[in-house]
Amino acid sequence: MRLDRFMARANAAYYAGRDPFGRAGDFVTAPEITQAFGELIGLWAAAAWEAMGAPARVTLAELGPGRGTLMDDALRAISRAAPAFRAAVSVHLVETSLGLRVAQQQRLGDAVAGWHDNAATLPDGALIVLANEFLDALPIRRFVPGGEVAVTRAEGRLVFTTIPADSPFGPGEVCEPALSLATLLARRGATALFIDYGPADATPEDSLQAVRGHARADPLGEPGSADLTAHVDFAALARAARAAGGAAQGPVPQGEFLRRLGLPERTAILCRSAAPAQAALLQSGARRLMDADAMGLLFKAIALCDPSCPPLPGFAE
Repeated sequence: MRLDRFMARANAAYYAGRDPFGRAGDFVTAPEITQAFGELIGLWAAAAWEAMGAPARVTLAELGPGRGTLMDDALRAISRAAPAFRAAVSVHLVETSLGLRVAQQQRLGDAVAGWHDNAATLPDGALIVLANEFLDALPIRRFVPGGEVAVTRAEGRLVFTTIPADSPFGPGEVCEPALSLATLLARRGATALFIDYGPADATPEDSLQAVRGHARADPLGEPGSADLTAHVDFAALARAARAAGGAAQGPVPQGEFLRRLGLPERTAILCRSAAPAQAALLQSGARRLMDADAMGLLFKAIALCDPSCPPLPGFAE
């Protein structure tokens, strides 16, 4: 089986059967680390709306919204600081896991206008897309000299093998769903913010990994029991958007992006009214998201937008 097909089936089974987030799950994402993350992303969306000309109606969509934490924090900040944008917004979530849809419904309630299996069915009209750690879970193909990486069974276990294939991309990894998504959004004239991990300007070559219980695991061991991810090819994402008539801003390291959005200042404000223990968690969370030796350098932010769009928050020097 081709690697991308194996990864797609394994991740579909994984997300269908569990809540992977938090201490009791397998990993923790930025919205679960500090509320300030989602709040700042919400205000980023409000600024993007203004850059789009403040349309009277706009779809605010999140891809892979987890428990709904990011959107919940974003809407709270939008309601407080950008009420005109909140009045224009219709929230839509792209989520395939029925269990996570239930969690999102419980957290967000009537704030959600609809759920979708993929971005292609989002409503027509003005569109702003948010996606944190979504692209890394999309299936990849990996090309090597002489063929393409696949998965097979040998001596009672799964192993990697090579099958004959001609690569239109050259050696390395390619995420066809991510490129198709960038093309779709560019053709729609959407403004999209992706935050994920990977190199800024190089093609990943062997980045597939699995996480189970907050620790590395064998990607081929017990398919469906661990989260499979791979580095995002940000340069390829930008090329796909530009080829479809769009533009790209970034990528910018997450730490610098959040600093420009005001994470240190927002954290300080939250700490003023927090108990000492909670203030310490807020401060450590901000450092985790921003420090170069944590998530600040490996993770990147990139915006896809219309070529006429001015520099968006976080992407201007």
